[in-house]
Amino acid sequence: MQYMVIRKSDAGSELDSFPSAELVQAVPGARWLRSSADGGLRMRRRDGQWLYQEGPFDDVSVAGFTFIEAEDGRAARDQAARWPSADAEGSAVLEVREAGCPGGCCGFDTGAAPKHTAWAILLRSDPVFESDMEPPAQVIDMMNRANQAGVKAGIALSGEGLKSTARGARVKFSGGKPFITDGPFTEVKELIAGYWTLDAASRDDVIAWVKAYPYPVPGDMEVELRKVAV
Repeated sequence: MQYMVIRKSDAGSELDSFPSAELVQAVPGARWLRSSADGGLRMRRRDGQWLYQEGPFDDVSVAGFTFIEAEDGRAARDQAARWPSADAEGSAVLEVREAGCPGGCCGFDTGAAPKHTAWAILLRSDPVFESDMEPPAQVIDMMNRANQAGVKAGIALSGEGLKSTARGARVKFSGGKPFITDGPFTEVKELIAGYWTLDAASRDDVIAWVKAYPYPVPGDMEVELRKVAV
């Protein structure tokens, strides 16, 4: 099974010096995000209208993420508990989430290097997503076709949904020692329900893609746009 390990944000991860060269080397394949002050944008859809909030944000929740393979949730959190001490001198906070979109939307990763700027689109969670709601089959089909069209156009690099935190865990390090708490977690506004990475020549291109995407919920929702550092 595949799990997403999310490195939670803190004061250090919002600095231009994050991630360190040692951390990048210690977690190969991870996607690290630039400070929310560097082009960060939140897009909220309310009553069919899009509202915008420029970064920096006081409540940034994601500094980076990577994927691991594990037999089950316990094995995944045990892997996360071996997170390298190169990160914040052993005081990082991680969230372990089971990958996969409820309803069967297909995750993808082209493995292609961006030709322009790579952007992460973080789909922020809400009580509906945390309920593991399964969208209708026709909605899943629309999402799969939109993902495939993005890949064909050379803009969509990767994307995946996440199961609710009831299937997840949190690993907090103190003095280099891991302390594990099983989900679910109540602070829904700090959670994400999925992500995409895009290769785009401008942030306006990313915004246009976000506005056109057929999301699994028809009503209010929120995404966060962040530049990918590595």
